[in-house]
Amino acid sequence: MIKKLIKILSVIFLVVILIIIYLSFIGIKTDKFNERIISRISTINKKINLDLKDIKFQLNLYNFTANITTKDPVILISDSELRIKSVKTNISLKALIFDNFSIDELQISTKPITLNDVVLLARSFKNSTQLFLLDKVIKDGFLIADIKVKFDESGKITKDYQVNGFIKHGELNFLNQLNANDLNLNFNISKNKYTLTDINTKINDVKFLSPLIEINEKKDLFLIKGEILTKDRDFNSKQLNKISYNLFKNLNIEKARFSSKNIISFNISKKLKFKDLNIKSEINLDQLTLKNNFMHLRSYLPNLDKVIAFKEHNIAINYSKDKIDIKGDGEILIQKNFDSINYEIVKNNNEIVFDTKINLNNNELLIDFLDYEKKENFDTSILIKGKFKKNKTVNFDQITLTEKNNIISFKNLNLQKDFKIISVDSFSLDYLNDKNIKNQLFLKKNNLNYIIEGESFDATALINNLINSDDENSSIFNNLNSKINLNVNKIYIDETNFVNNLTGELEFKNNKINELDIKSVFPNNKSLSLSLKTNDKKEKITKLLTDYPKPLVKRYKFIKGFEDGFLVYQSVKKNGISNSLLTIANFKVKEVPVFAKLLSLASLQGIADLLTGEGIRFTDFEMKFSNKKGLTTIDEMYAIGPAVSILMDGYIEPKKIVSLRGTLVPATTINRTIAAIPLLGDILVGKKTGEGVFGVSFKIKGKPDKLKTSVNPLKTLTPRFITRTLEKIKKN
Repeated sequence: MIKKLIKILSVIFLVVILIIIYLSFIGIKTDKFNERIISRISTINKKINLDLKDIKFQLNLYNFTANITTKDPVILISDSELRIKSVKTNISLKALIFDNFSIDELQISTKPITLNDVVLLARSFKNSTQLFLLDKVIKDGFLIADIKVKFDESGKITKDYQVNGFIKHGELNFLNQLNANDLNLNFNISKNKYTLTDINTKINDVKFLSPLIEINEKKDLFLIKGEILTKDRDFNSKQLNKISYNLFKNLNIEKARFSSKNIISFNISKKLKFKDLNIKSEINLDQLTLKNNFMHLRSYLPNLDKVIAFKEHNIAINYSKDKIDIKGDGEILIQKNFDSINYEIVKNNNEIVFDTKINLNNNELLIDFLDYEKKENFDTSILIKGKFKKNKTVNFDQITLTEKNNIISFKNLNLQKDFKIISVDSFSLDYLNDKNIKNQLFLKKNNLNYIIEGESFDATALINNLINSDDENSSIFNNLNSKINLNVNKIYIDETNFVNNLTGELEFKNNKINELDIKSVFPNNKSLSLSLKTNDKKEKITKLLTDYPKPLVKRYKFIKGFEDGFLVYQSVKKNGISNSLLTIANFKVKEVPVFAKLLSLASLQGIADLLTGEGIRFTDFEMKFSNKKGLTTIDEMYAIGPAVSILMDGYIEPKKIVSLRGTLVPATTINRTIAAIPLLGDILVGKKTGEGVFGVSFKIKGKPDKLKTSVNPLKTLTPRFITRTLEKIKKN
């Protein structure tokens, strides 16, 4: 009996062992747990329904649980079906034996699921504005994922979940501004952490790669940090503006080619508000071409092109909360040839600070008002430091040009946007100009006033600009209200002539000279003085005196061989209209082409020969004229001398037209008419002194370079001519 019982128990034990082995290694399929699983899921989320196939039951003696697996289940949400590859869970044997069925853990492996269906599933658990907006942003794409979740005793998902998978062919659209196409990535999601790897996509048709992006959830924020790469490729202005939110719109970029490495971090609140954006970029700029917005600098850069090109630049960019720091170096093409440049630009709120060095070795540079010219293939460096301010002015802390032994330097030069000078603290000029004249001049600010002193300065270009300028508002200053004290040992007024010991003072009010008093002497000890005063009627009275006018008259190319004389110039100016009187006494002129032509046409060959030989002497010259908006009107120009006298009037519009008319009379005719000037004999109209005309009338008209002259004989002199001659003789 005992043996039989042992035998039966042994068989039962063996059967149990075999069943356990079978259930552990092979398992069985059953639908016994289907209703319970569906019911359990329903308690978690009533919006979800499951369509389960047969469930495979398998023992796990290691932890005394039962592994339950189902393949190809379907999750039903609204009208969508999410097809799952498999679902696994573990149930404790104790709970199974005592019929206390519960799901502690789920492992889900999905088939390809559209991204919109994933959002739909997430919204079934917890609907939010963020998920609603995400559903609108996602246009296409699918994912495959392995999901591992655990449940607490109440059936809620615990926070130690794990999701791994990948997304393929995603398509996102953000407010029709930012489009991400063909998005592919791997992801790993755990408690408060999202890790994205091997990301590649096209954003607004621009290829982007990212090896890693990490998203950490902290309280009400998502902290995002990642690396984004762009491959070397060509961009046009439209593409750049799309991916940079029009950051480069005002630069008028035509095309660019570059690659970049970017470390980006920022925070997003659960209300989708961005903040604390930080970007660190390393850019390899192969090429950048943009429209030149600085064509007004052509007077300094004579070969300035309509575009600016950058080549082979290495650029580092750091951006953080309204501050951007850009450092770079490379080659730049502004004129004909490439030069090198390195720079740092820092934008902080509305202020931009810059520090730039240009090695201007291969191109020209002109500074016209300083008569400085730097030619090609001369090593020259330009250092520029300063800042753009909120009021759209620019302050140059330092501008220094260095070329061999030449140095031109400005400090604290403050300009408005049209490059007018607001103020300057100091400048230092120490250079040799193209005429081989040494310029050594220094300016320093003293409160609101200035002191200019130095050894020598070539003022030829400045004087030419003042003489040729028709615009009284052409000052390089914005609104100068200062006194300037001058003390310079030598000032060149042209290539060869200079004055010594120039001293004096200028007073500016509202950007115009209000008072001026300058004195100097020529090397021959002849004096030169210039004064300007403004009276109570706001009339500006200018007076120029010199007993050596030759260097001043020499500037007028149509007069040659001017000698001797004493010059007085007086002018009264108000409301843009000036009335002037120029007087020159006791001088002679050797060559005046228009005058010689008049004498030749009038058959006064003796006087014409004298003009081109020894020169014709004049005892007096007076010219009354006015100027308004560039038009010079000569009311009367009268010159009298032993050989000939002239009375003339007319007008001159520079570079456009000259119109003059007058009377020219040999001295013999005047003598015979008014018996006041001694006979000059045979040098006049020929050996027969009493023959010929009383004088000639003439007209000169045309463009300055194409003047036409006509002459008519006069049988009698005009009363006006006789009156002016008598007045002059009486004075003498």
